[in-house]
Amino acid sequence: MPENYEGFIIIGLILIVLGFVLIMFPFVSRLIPTIGKLPPIIWWTYRTDNFYFATSPILIIISVVSILLFILQRFLR
Repeated sequence: MPENYEGFIIIGLILIVLGFVLIMFPFVSRLIPTIGKLPPIIWWTYRTDNFYFATSPILIIISVVSILLFILQRFLR
């Protein structure tokens, strides 16, 4: 395998694992109700009837910052 693609493979694997973790948030919050007692900056759960939405504001903030840094890095070159 060419050396140029090793970085892409590692980033791809990290993104796959991160996607799996993000998809599992609602299921984990439904199975473990005590996890909803974590501080809202770490874990936020929205519940209505039979619908559960769980996310981590910290992950959202990190994602937005990384996208902004990527965009700024492209424009500053």
